Amino acid sequence: MPEYTRITDVSPRDGLQNEPGVISTADKVRLVQLLAMSGVDEIEVSSFVSPKWVPQLGDAAAVFEQLRNLPPSAPMLSALVPNERGLASALEVNQAAGRALIGKVSVFTAASETFSMRNTNATIAQAIERFVPVVRLAHGSGLLVRGYISCIVACPFEGAIAPDAVRRVADNLLQIGVDELDLGDTIGAGTPSNITEVIRAAPAGRLATTLHLHDTFGNAPACIRAALDAGIRSFDGSVAGLGGCPYASTPGRRAPGNIATGLLVRAVREAGYCCGVSDSALEQAAEHARRIVEGRGGLLTE
Repeated sequence: MPEYTRITDVSPRDGLQNEPGVISTADKVRLVQLLAMSGVDEIEVSSFVSPKWVPQLGDAAAVFEQLRNLPPSAPMLSALVPNERGLASALEVNQAAGRALIGKVSVFTAASETFSMRNTNATIAQAIERFVPVVRLAHGSGLLVRGYISCIVACPFEGAIAPDAVRRVADNLLQIGVDELDLGDTIGAGTPSNITEVIRAAPAGRLATTLHLHDTFGNAPACIRAALDAGIRSFDGSVAGLGGCPYASTPGRRAPGNIATGLLVRAVREAGYCCGVSDSALEQAAEHARRIVEGRGGLLTE
């Protein structure tokens, strides 16, 4: 029996956050509904961040409100919360729903000081200190906490990042009590070799670990195989290759997109592992994703 691999689709949050123009709340809700029918294990729905910084996700509460009727068998829904205020908004969603509609919240830092400052206006140490009450309150409310680490291989501002830098950040997140690490190759600089080095350096054996890849140079499928060999059994994808981190863009060049969930699923299966995703249902979600960003400059692949 092939070993199971967990798939999270981050397109409603990480995929749409950088889209120009306005994506309607209804279109976002429909994307989540279609992903829920595809068999992915988790959907990162939105972010409770100030609309000043990420205007495309300013309707997070409204999106979740329209998802209240998802059945209990639906995938876990999660949301990014940058601080205590963001967590409070997530908890309000659950209170209004009368249940843990949001089952997991995510905090976000980096292995690069420059990227951390540009993304969170805080040093890595300051960001992690900011997360301490978030983790405590989330756990007190019965929520899981994911800790993102971006720039695990390279930073668009600092260049190559040493695996030891990733390990130090991972250790600090472990110490404050996150339940899961999410290792992000933010600009798609990963190769099987350097991804394996990062996984070996991070405390993967002590904490659930997810790998988040961008397919900038076509290396993501090979990186998935290397990560599976190194023991990773959880990956992020974005349906239709939607999105890319806005803070990783450079003048004249938009940040490359996340690995398409369909490509991720194929790579997992070709490596001899299984997942619960329906190809036909995932393609319906991909078609919807392509439609809602058509003409807005989105990076769409599958």
